[in-house]
Amino acid sequence: MQHRFAALLAFLVSVACSLGATPVAVEPVSAAHGMVVAGHPQAAEAGVAVMRAGGNAIDAAVAVSLSLGVAEPQGSGMGGKLMLIYYDAATRQTFAVDGLDAAGHSFDVPRGRTLTRDERRLGWTSVLVPGLPAGLWLAHQKWGVRPWADDVAPAVKLARDGFRVLPKTRDFFAEQEKKLRGGDREIAKWYLPGGQLPKAGTLLANGDLARTMELFAAKGAEGFYRGPVAEAIAAGAKQGRGFITTDDLARYQARITAPVAADVFGHHIEGAPPPTSGLALYLAMLKTLETQAWISGELRAPANLHRVGKVWQVVQPLVSAQVADVTGGDIAVKKFLSADSIDEIRRKAGVSSKVGQVLDLPFSRGIVREGGAQPRPAAFEPDYDEEPAFASTTHFVVVDAKGNVVSCTQSTSLHFGAGVIAPGTGVVMNDSLSNFSFTSANSPNLVAPGKRARSTTSPSIVFREGRPVLAIGIPGAQRIPIAMMQVMLDVLAFQRPLADAIGDTRLHLLNPESSADPNNVWEVEASFPEPDAKALRALGWTVNKMEKAGTGRHFGGFTAIAIGNDGTLTGFADPRRTNAAAGY
Repeated sequence: MQHRFAALLAFLVSVACSLGATPVAVEPVSAAHGMVVAGHPQAAEAGVAVMRAGGNAIDAAVAVSLSLGVAEPQGSGMGGKLMLIYYDAATRQTFAVDGLDAAGHSFDVPRGRTLTRDERRLGWTSVLVPGLPAGLWLAHQKWGVRPWADDVAPAVKLARDGFRVLPKTRDFFAEQEKKLRGGDREIAKWYLPGGQLPKAGTLLANGDLARTMELFAAKGAEGFYRGPVAEAIAAGAKQGRGFITTDDLARYQARITAPVAADVFGHHIEGAPPPTSGLALYLAMLKTLETQAWISGELRAPANLHRVGKVWQVVQPLVSAQVADVTGGDIAVKKFLSADSIDEIRRKAGVSSKVGQVLDLPFSRGIVREGGAQPRPAAFEPDYDEEPAFASTTHFVVVDAKGNVVSCTQSTSLHFGAGVIAPGTGVVMNDSLSNFSFTSANSPNLVAPGKRARSTTSPSIVFREGRPVLAIGIPGAQRIPIAMMQVMLDVLAFQRPLADAIGDTRLHLLNPESSADPNNVWEVEASFPEPDAKALRALGWTVNKMEKAGTGRHFGGFTAIAIGNDGTLTGFADPRRTNAAAGY
């Protein structure tokens, strides 16, 4: 058993072989006691400071989460959602904290269905009841060990004093300048100081957000969902023809549920349950591919990507048609990941159930298929817009000295959410209404009062023989589950060092936005070799090179912590975003 742990740690943290061989260099950071990897250095440092002061992983997560809402206002915050996976070392159990955004109980479905696509993505008409504050409060009440106000304090100070604007921060602001100038005086006041984009290296404060978090620190969830903050949000929604009332806010409840779990490639993976769909998608693909006979030792070989793509063509529409905030959703995912279900997926995708045997079915170039291929289910609808500028969200991981683990993804949906702030609150509001289905009556993700919108977030914890060995996740909207599948395949099936798996050319299979769109499109970083692109095209795929490797506009940046058998923690901060690792 010991040599297995040693081998796993070796390929997770080894970088000596190939730092120069991958297009993006990922520099690991090691620590003995606690580690945070998050989307901004100041957020990571806030989490470490909390642990140094006696806090556990949940205490640190509160500080990191709220600090990211300050330092990455484009990606997440109190006006958005959270899915937090927590491994409790004392009980050796894993829990999911669901703080996803929800339609209010008063949501007007008939009027909602009349909204245009833009009205479901911008302005108060796109805002759902935020879940992040309730999720943090619930997690802390269940597992935190420090006073709540002490955990919130670092984020309050960061908002009051200002966070450091990094070069990539400014890039994201510039990308969303039109939204920032789109008419909401409050968001322009805080994020276009003096009417201009903030300069890299400067400090950017948000005094209103600091005061909102002070109330949150003093009163917990009540300080956000009732009282002056809730009244300001409801007033903003009313003025902007939105759907949120003070009663909707007061009735919101975060919930603790069981994670999705599966055994794959000799490991056990646990992560985000419904209504998130990312785990179901990437775990089903991994399980299907366990028996695959690979053409070479490189995942990115065209013949291997061809097979991966064929599996995705079967799995993705099934997930879209089944996974959402519905009664029995957890049971449906368990059945979907069962042996019989995976064997059926293998049959349809041309993967043998016998290890090493290759089947070869006709390739499908689009939704309308011939030769007995499966049609897309009628309930199909994409989860997110696929435009590059919407590769939003943030992810962070925490491991403390006692072995507690947090893997958390949080978001306001699209970058800068709805582009609105309730006057006086400093809180950027989500546009998660865009994540619901509106046109398909058969969709499990059809909008309804009190329902939580589907999300592709995929925070995960990987176990080996009962022990957590890796916490990992990534932002990037629809690109999240394919990125997770890619890195997990590289690490677990091809046994590559984690730094190399993260740093290598990023790939994505483009989701069709309608039943008429093709489902044979690979999007890749420009470092993908042209001879391989030509070979994939010859196999029937379209290959689009999206951006220079490491840019991080189209593809998200991983945050991960590997846990050694001796307790050593190794953090991996993907430089595609403003990620940073910090430990002690």
